[in-house]
Amino acid sequence: SRIRIMKLWHSVAVVLFAVLIAVPLFSPKHVFNPLVLKKIANDAVAAGGNSTVIVNRVMASMKEAYPQWTVPEPGHAWIFNVAGGAMGSMTILHASLSEYVIIFGTAVGTEGHTGRFLADDWFTILYGEQWAHTAGVLDKEIYRPGDQHHLAFGETKQYKMPDECWALEYARGNIPSMLPFGVFSIFFNTVDFITLWDTVKWTAVQMIDNLLKGK
Repeated sequence: SRIRIMKLWHSVAVVLFAVLIAVPLFSPKHVFNPLVLKKIANDAVAAGGNSTVIVNRVMASMKEAYPQWTVPEPGHAWIFNVAGGAMGSMTILHASLSEYVIIFGTAVGTEGHTGRFLADDWFTILYGEQWAHTAGVLDKEIYRPGDQHHLAFGETKQYKMPDECWALEYARGNIPSMLPFGVFSIFFNTVDFITLWDTVKWTAVQMIDNLLKGK
């Protein structure tokens, strides 16, 4: 009957969701090192230039350091992202079940909630500043070019980019569980389904590609 079929599909969806949550946590495969990414960022910052020059330098260095795991043409697709009240744009350098690496930032400034994830997140500033606030701590944290802001597994903060700011962001943990945070605002705020399509498309392409590589 139709009800039985619907129950079956519901059970399958629950199992698939549970697998997506469990596999990256209990059988992770990590290829990126936050210290290596910090050095790539620091070298690019030290070489100087405007935000475009520094970001392009970082993408080229990522391709050189991780040729197998970085997208074939870094920076070929930029996508708006609205999450936790903050808006910026990003380009995906790597996405898999257990890791992602992106360039994220804004040319005009933004502010919002970091999210609370089943993952660690390292946010290395390339240009501009990021400010952060932890509940109960009355002094703000300030991160400048070359600084790496680590948001630990399960933690959350308020953050602000007071003006133009770009960063190399690396997340390690359960990446599928992070995805709803990155798209919910599309349904309840921006209603920008072209951005939704681009986000899902480029994330899925990378995840499938890396699954085929055994990651």
